[in-house]
Amino acid sequence: MTIVLRAARLFDGAAGSLTPDPVVIVDGGRITAAGTGAPVPAGAAVVDLGDATILPGLVDTHVHLAFDASTDPVGALAGRDAAAALAAMTAAARHATRGGVTTVRDLGDRGYLALALRDAVAGDPTLPTIVAAGPPITTPGGHCHFLGGATAAGAARVRAAVRERAERGADIVKIMASGGNLTPGTLPERSQFGVAELRAAVDEAHRLGLPVTAHAHGTQAITDALAAGVDGLEHVSFMTADSVDPVPDAVLAAIVARGVALGITIGVRPVPGFSPPPAVLSRLPLLHAGSRRMYEAGAVITAGTDAGIAPIKPPDVVRWAVAQLAGIGMTPVDALRAVTSVAAAVCGLGDRKGRVAPGFDADLLIVAGDPLRDPAALHDIRAVYVRGVPVSH
Repeated sequence: MTIVLRAARLFDGAAGSLTPDPVVIVDGGRITAAGTGAPVPAGAAVVDLGDATILPGLVDTHVHLAFDASTDPVGALAGRDAAAALAAMTAAARHATRGGVTTVRDLGDRGYLALALRDAVAGDPTLPTIVAAGPPITTPGGHCHFLGGATAAGAARVRAAVRERAERGADIVKIMASGGNLTPGTLPERSQFGVAELRAAVDEAHRLGLPVTAHAHGTQAITDALAAGVDGLEHVSFMTADSVDPVPDAVLAAIVARGVALGITIGVRPVPGFSPPPAVLSRLPLLHAGSRRMYEAGAVITAGTDAGIAPIKPPDVVRWAVAQLAGIGMTPVDALRAVTSVAAAVCGLGDRKGRVAPGFDADLLIVAGDPLRDPAALHDIRAVYVRGVPVSH
């Protein structure tokens, strides 16, 4: 059935302003027309959404569907067998779609379960589109080693780990260039792989047609990952043992010149009694200052929320990231682009996601009010469409 949506406003994912009184026509899960005055096909079902804004479904470039956003997501996952873990991941994915997040990039699962869930999406309109990395490549005992991606030192071992992911059907390779906050015994500021191993991962992945994104907190890990030729960087915090380094000029220049995609860890849902870890909270002003500098220099930035790792990081947390992106100086339009068209392009889906335009998938979020004036409007959801099918919320 052809569906025609009418509303007061449209943010198409790219334009610098809202389109008034739009008509969006959906047929067969795709958008066939969008804009003011689009002709309504005979026999179409017309849905008048009233004083609402139509947006592209939101895109989160860094989630962990295997983590359940509890106070102990690692322990909860350890207590689940594969079937129970997949069921919990499915529930998390449905939570995301109900919150208007219609595409996610899962950058760390256990046992390649996110790939299994990805492959179930076609037959289930309640699930978002999933881009999946499988278990991240890490060192023995390294960050998120419990997900099963521990790899012994050496370029040959790293290349073999990349090949395994390609053979399993991963969409992207994730490598832990530094330690992280979630894994006892690792430190964010310390590197886990040298530049030679990182370059081996990139060379092998690119040979197999896969992009690489690196989890990288410390300045040395970021510098090495850039030298290795990664396509993306996650977190990019420049953390030290007790503070945050200023963004080095040469590093910033390389990021901008090469168009390396930065998934900054932003997006927190307010939950009474919960806040980011003290090590992060104390550094927030400096972290935001670094992100602001990268944004103002023209870096490609998305909200890579790390959804799933804590109660303040539910599966649809990217909605809260839009307002928080203002804290790094983003304009309201750029903030919405960062979670729609820009994020879709970073996920390799820029030709079919993140826009309300002819030929794109009919992934739509409809909210009351005007999110360019008030980003809190993103939480007043009127409707969500996933590939043209309405989803209850």
